[in-house]
Amino acid sequence: MAHYLQPNQAVMHSFFTYPVNLTDAQNYYYFDNGFSIEELHKVSNQVNPLPFNDGTVVGGIDKKTRTSSIKWIPTTTDFEWLYKKMMDLSIVANNNLWQFDLKHMPEGIQYTEYYATEGGHYTWHQDIGPDILSQRKVSITVQLSDPNDYEGGDLEIWQGGDAIMKCPRGKGTVVIFPSYMMHRVTPITKGTRKSFVLWVGGEHYK
Repeated sequence: MAHYLQPNQAVMHSFFTYPVNLTDAQNYYYFDNGFSIEELHKVSNQVNPLPFNDGTVVGGIDKKTRTSSIKWIPTTTDFEWLYKKMMDLSIVANNNLWQFDLKHMPEGIQYTEYYATEGGHYTWHQDIGPDILSQRKVSITVQLSDPNDYEGGDLEIWQGGDAIMKCPRGKGTVVIFPSYMMHRVTPITKGTRKSFVLWVGGEHYK
């Protein structure tokens, strides 16, 4: 017969607790030169023939929340090197900060362009959600544009309260953060911002 403590009997002794691994659940990890200029050129050339679509949110197109153009990068042998590289970078970040139980990439890489002429932006949001979005644990963003190619368009992550972290925006920079963290791309006021993102996850957070 199984036995357990009634609520009024519960006492917090050390032998009632699980082993604890301390992590940094509200922080992001980045690589200054995660992708070389040659690799970024290769991505641009490979992605160029793919068709554009409007960026969407859960529920469809909502220009007040998100204005951007996207392409979905297929999981073909041509792009195998890109998926592997992004997975390898996510493993390094995860081992250093969060130690999530990562299993797979539930979705494809999303290439995105934000245009100042269209008021490109993406307001505060999380990358997690219902159905397949519930499998996202780690979000990876790779910067394709040179910082001088555009103004505005900062990737910002909210830690709660007044704590907003502005992520580095160098060309080839890779920013990786937990998918449950609120983040945004501020409005583009000049030029075009190009990037691509991927989500790594698996089952529920553990």
